[in-house]
Amino acid sequence: MEYNTQLKKLALPEYGRNIQNMVDYCLTISDRDDRKRCANTVINIMGNMFPHLRDVNDFKHILWDHLAIMADFKLDIDYPYEIVRKEDLYSKPGKIEYSRPDMEYRHYGKTLEKMAKMAVDIEDPKEKEQFILLVATHMKKSYIQWNKDVDDQKIFIDLFDLSGRKIDIRNSNIKLPEMKDLGQRNNNNNNGGKKNQQKKK
Repeated sequence: MEYNTQLKKLALPEYGRNIQNMVDYCLTISDRDDRKRCANTVINIMGNMFPHLRDVNDFKHILWDHLAIMADFKLDIDYPYEIVRKEDLYSKPGKIEYSRPDMEYRHYGKTLEKMAKMAVDIEDPKEKEQFILLVATHMKKSYIQWNKDVDDQKIFIDLFDLSGRKIDIRNSNIKLPEMKDLGQRNNNNNNGGKKNQQKKK
């Protein structure tokens, strides 16, 4: 009796030993036309094994690539697609360059920097004041995640820099919410959400 552990390693185990045996048989067929017919039959069987993947783009192309891999790229037929090359299959992928946005204050994030610049262009005075207060409050929330000790004046100075020195509230009477108040407000909102969920149940 032969055990699987004694047989050659499967190139693509998901197709099983029987499909590998069919591929190996295709390699032994001397007539080129018969060999191609055999390959087509194997492809159809492989496709029937994964019917839920039929809607995947290039599904057939993937099957022919897999056939070539299982044949160790030795199956001499006219492939209907340009199959993957053996050297590409085992080569290391290229290095991916990650974007590193240029930010003056990383703890605020890119979005808050954009919002600070947007505030400059708001024309309506009341709307502008509300938006600036919103940005400054979010800046304070972001800042305490990086450093627990922060006063409003520090936020106003950073906002002045982020806005290209165009929003200056350093000498204003504006007072930002205390972060403990914001935390309590968030907890109340969360508890309210939980109560609503319980009511729905």
